[in-house]
Amino acid sequence: MSLFGRETELQALAELIDRPGERSGVLIHGEPGIGKTALAETAVSAATAAGFRVLTTTGVEAEQNLAYAGLHQLLYPIRATAAALPAAQRTALHTALGLPDPARPSADLADPGEPSAYLVGLATLSLLADMAADRPLLVVAEDAQWLDRAGVDVLAFVARRIESEPVVLIATLREDERSPLRDAGLTPMHVGRLSDEVAAEVLGSVAPGLAPEAQARLLEEAAGNPLALTELPAAVGDRAGPGPVLPLSDRLERTFTSRVSALPAPARTALLVAALNQSDSVAETLAATGLLLGQAAEPEILAPAVEARLVELGAGTVTFRHPLIRAAVPAAATLAERRQAHLALAGTLREQPDRRAWHRAAATGGADESVAAELECAADRALRRGGVAAAVAALEQAARLSEGQGPRAGRLLRAAELAVESGRRDTAERLVREARALDLTPRRRATAAWLLSGFEDGVREDVSRVPQLAELAASVAAEGHAEPATRILWGAAMRCFWSEPGPATRRALLGVADRLPLPGGDPRMVAISAYVAPFERGAAVLDGLRTLAGAAGADPEVDRYLGSAALQVGAFDLAVRFSAAAAPGLRAQGRLGLLPRALAVQACSGARLGDLATAVPAAAEAARLAQETGQPFMYGLARAVQAEIAALRGDHEEAQRLADEAERVALASCARPVLATVQLARGLAALSEGRFDDAFAGLSRLLDPADPAYQLALRAYCVAELTEAAVRAGRTDAMRRILRELEPLAASTPSLALHIGLRYARAVLAPNEKAETLFTAALRADLTGWPAERGRLHLAFGEWLRRRRRVVESRAHLRTAREIFDALGLAAWSERARRELRGAGESSPNRGPDAREKLTPHELGIAQLAAEGLTNREIGQRLYLSHRTVGTHLHRIFPKLGVSSRADLARMLRTLGE
Repeated sequence: MSLFGRETELQALAELIDRPGERSGVLIHGEPGIGKTALAETAVSAATAAGFRVLTTTGVEAEQNLAYAGLHQLLYPIRATAAALPAAQRTALHTALGLPDPARPSADLADPGEPSAYLVGLATLSLLADMAADRPLLVVAEDAQWLDRAGVDVLAFVARRIESEPVVLIATLREDERSPLRDAGLTPMHVGRLSDEVAAEVLGSVAPGLAPEAQARLLEEAAGNPLALTELPAAVGDRAGPGPVLPLSDRLERTFTSRVSALPAPARTALLVAALNQSDSVAETLAATGLLLGQAAEPEILAPAVEARLVELGAGTVTFRHPLIRAAVPAAATLAERRQAHLALAGTLREQPDRRAWHRAAATGGADESVAAELECAADRALRRGGVAAAVAALEQAARLSEGQGPRAGRLLRAAELAVESGRRDTAERLVREARALDLTPRRRATAAWLLSGFEDGVREDVSRVPQLAELAASVAAEGHAEPATRILWGAAMRCFWSEPGPATRRALLGVADRLPLPGGDPRMVAISAYVAPFERGAAVLDGLRTLAGAAGADPEVDRYLGSAALQVGAFDLAVRFSAAAAPGLRAQGRLGLLPRALAVQACSGARLGDLATAVPAAAEAARLAQETGQPFMYGLARAVQAEIAALRGDHEEAQRLADEAERVALASCARPVLATVQLARGLAALSEGRFDDAFAGLSRLLDPADPAYQLALRAYCVAELTEAAVRAGRTDAMRRILRELEPLAASTPSLALHIGLRYARAVLAPNEKAETLFTAALRADLTGWPAERGRLHLAFGEWLRRRRRVVESRAHLRTAREIFDALGLAAWSERARRELRGAGESSPNRGPDAREKLTPHELGIAQLAAEGLTNREIGQRLYLSHRTVGTHLHRIFPKLGVSSRADLARMLRTLGE
């Protein structure tokens, strides 16, 4: 039947099919029965006629708790092609889908481990992109609101990365349903109700010759819903009169329920089994129906349901014509009938333990430890396949069926811990609340107390929570549980980064840490000390970091938090080293939740060192991944670093835009590191624009404990910028007072960042008779790996010499500064050095943008990897892109840089790096 009143939607879908690769796809959303499936089917027909390959999956409510059920349905027809995937991707995909990996020797019984959802996503992306190399591909995901969470996360991952691939994704979603697909870059297509004129046309086509009164009543009841217009006439007939007040979906369900009730008893039984089954397999439906009836059931048993237009039979499948019909069938049955149907299905699924467990659970009215244990085993299997959401659901249901408070509490807390890991805060809070209502052991009380601290490092919590965590860690440690005490203490230490609990709380945390039976060189203790006491424990932390640097690369998660610890103590060079070591491992493991944290540290430290070639792509990727993985404060931090980079480059408008965006993210919860970096970016922009009063006022905020931009560690690492602003704004007396407050910190820590800043400040603020000695001493210090700071010192020394009328001497320092800043791409500082050189009587050629600045941050990251010799496929694995998308980017990059080969690209970037 043709679609009435959908010309606009059909035109949009036709354009999508005509030009694959221009848009990732569409998300068709609307109320039940509005015609979403009809539009998707029309797109499938058009795509098939155009030569597309089509892959489909349909969400089923009963399958929501089966990990990757939707993805299995989508990829099963092309599963054999997964053999060509890289080993890590292939193993992850086969594990997720529960398929044997033919490339792994049968003798290799090693557990491949839990596959990351993102690694499964990359495997799926690679598989689809490879399939689309021969001919365009259409992927259709219907009823996405009922797809399992792991599967829909993979589809959202793919949608964000299709880019220029000849792959089109069409998904249908019920109105007002939440789904990761809403934020996956798909073009939304809202399907509304039909106008009165079009509705009358539809009704006339399905029920011609209706009496005017009946027609008016049906049009009123259907209210422009196409499914209602086609299904209600059979129920209402020619009877006129006032319509019911039930919601439309309920009226339709009643219509279908009455149709079900009119079926013969055997057909009703078979239909009930089919509705409750998690599969569309006719064989499974008939086998379970046979158990209920006590005799073999043949396909003909469903013929009355087919004639009633409730289901359709295909090649081995039984499909409900609409989800509302599937929902209506159990509603027409008694509780006892539903329980017996579930038990019959469980009896036929002995080779499928997960589905069997859920059917047994649905048939269980009270506590049953054996069923609870089956569900717990199903949760373990879901975890091994990477289905965290499915594992949480299984454990929660197992808790409901547990016999005794102990098993129930254990399962609730385990489910809550998994919910925390997957970022499902509402679920975790509810599960912890239910667990706390039970009689918990001291160990479980402690677990319940610290579990929720895993969200956003406690940014949104009240700062009074930090001393509570300190007390909890102390009590848990006193009971002899060092490991959970360390985890609790780690959560408290992270809060000292994002918030400011005060010196008393910091001392209490250190006291607990010192009493833990852990060696001083334990990476966790090094990191905790860095977060809690970056100056008092600075020497010990730096010693620990330098010792641990030799093992960098062994454990990416350890490297990640050690990089962040190095940032706290001003060891930006070590921070870059640790975070750079962490990133490849996190990528390989598909841990995209942790990767933006490592990248943000790498970008922040790189920017402070002047290494923009590293900082630019790292900050951009950190922002993109933080947004994708739902980490708003890491996104804000990455955006603030991007603002800092823009200020260093002299792009003041972009710096302001990015700083404003980061500030909006951070202000609501006072995320101090974000606000501090925002003020640094604004201060740098104000300095290069000559707004010295604004620069000093903004940067001074970092040192005011009452200001939300105050951050204990970061405040000490902008001394040079603050001094520069103070001198230019005529606030030298104020700056000297600040220096007197910072000098004691220098006596307690060997922090390079702090000492470099203080040496600069002492020289710039010194009286004339002492300045030269201090400048010379500052330049003689070891600045290996700190080129931007060396350039800043040469610039300040050259400026001082020129103002002392020692013009010839000044030129060498100013020239060196210009060359350093040009090489680093610090355009704002380069221009300042040029102005000073002109004042010293030496002209400088204008600096044009170097090759790296002609590229977007994303392109720069790809270009650097290509220059290192990585293939397109290897670059794609690093950046979670398809190799075809990488190739498309390189085709854009080469003309921008005026190169024609990877060898030319490598030579160009190598020359710039030198």
